[in-house]
Amino acid sequence: MVKQASEQGLKWYQDVRFGMFIHWGPSAVPARHDWIMAAESISVPDYEQYTRQFNPTKFNADEWVSVAADAGQKYIVFTSRHHDGFSMYDTALSDYKITNTAFGRDPARELADACARRGDIKLGFYNSLLDWHHPAYRFREESGLAWSDYLEFLHGQVRELCTNFGEIACMWFDGHWPNHQFDEEHQYFMAGGSFEYEKLYNMIHTLQPDATVLNNHHAQPQPGEDVQGFEQDLPGMNTTGWQNLEISSLALEVCMTINDHWFYIRGSDNHKSLRSLVHYLARAASAGANYLLNVGPNEEGVINPIHVARLQGIGAWLQANGESIYGTRAGVIEPTASAVSTRNGDTHYVHLLDYISDSVTLAGVPDSVNAAHLLVSGDAVPMERTDKGVVITVPAAQRDPLNTVVVLS
Repeated sequence: MVKQASEQGLKWYQDVRFGMFIHWGPSAVPARHDWIMAAESISVPDYEQYTRQFNPTKFNADEWVSVAADAGQKYIVFTSRHHDGFSMYDTALSDYKITNTAFGRDPARELADACARRGDIKLGFYNSLLDWHHPAYRFREESGLAWSDYLEFLHGQVRELCTNFGEIACMWFDGHWPNHQFDEEHQYFMAGGSFEYEKLYNMIHTLQPDATVLNNHHAQPQPGEDVQGFEQDLPGMNTTGWQNLEISSLALEVCMTINDHWFYIRGSDNHKSLRSLVHYLARAASAGANYLLNVGPNEEGVINPIHVARLQGIGAWLQANGESIYGTRAGVIEPTASAVSTRNGDTHYVHLLDYISDSVTLAGVPDSVNAAHLLVSGDAVPMERTDKGVVITVPAAQRDPLNTVVVLS
């Protein structure tokens, strides 16, 4: 039988609702593509030159953690190793790691220590299931290695992450997409064989009983996975085509970027507005999903100042309205194009996202609701039950330009 995360761990995860994703590594040196090694067919020796140039002397773990905490984010998911195979921590299982660069430090260790100092934010890890550098993954026939050699490395790294950094929030896997059809060009980057998920998940849940497991495999969840993920998409929206999945009964998570990329890409300036990011947060929570919002620091270890400003704006909104996000579950009031809801027990929070008219008609409001007020000011909101639903009226003077929250109880 495959173990799952503890009830306590799952409750914490669903209560916190908002986290920071960090995609960072030597690809920030050329800064041309998230999958630059694959996209430009760069050989292992040629890609290694970027690892030798990677020296993020401006990296400051306390600053990063403060950015996340000030944004109201309660956990961080850090890339321990992405598809390029470069380990962003001091692993004992490979020499291909950041502590063997001119930088010489372990950012994962420093982030774990910074989170521990604050005490109000947890660290989790992203780990790639594929590895474009490891000879047992990519060059098995030439190297004389077997698939089991790669599995020993993969499982060994996960064991390190689950034992060397204290209590972690989650393990987040990526790089295995069994339902995808790849052409010959992509076979260079995909490997066959089982990842032995039952063994892997049981190890995680034994070493870290409260940590959740998410596998971004773009398929229905498997036993041992605690969270169903949606990439650049909201549950049920299916705007990305391949994400047309049945929503499971598991905890849910939406991961998204602030601009168009996961990693730092020079000149990527299509940044989402603060208003749209607050709306995504509310819509994710209304579907019962966490919102994992990504930053991609540059080669010096600096988070884009525009992204910092966006995060600060979300944090300011949450300072006043966090009750409508933290600790909530999916709303039971029918969502519309301009309004969604969350709930905490018998209290319902209506998020008025777009100001179309003063009055908003809501369907599916429970009969137990008999009063409405604005969350921030406490001012009463006129409420009327009609044959079309409950009508609440909030004029322009009482609207928040980002997201106005009305409490129904």
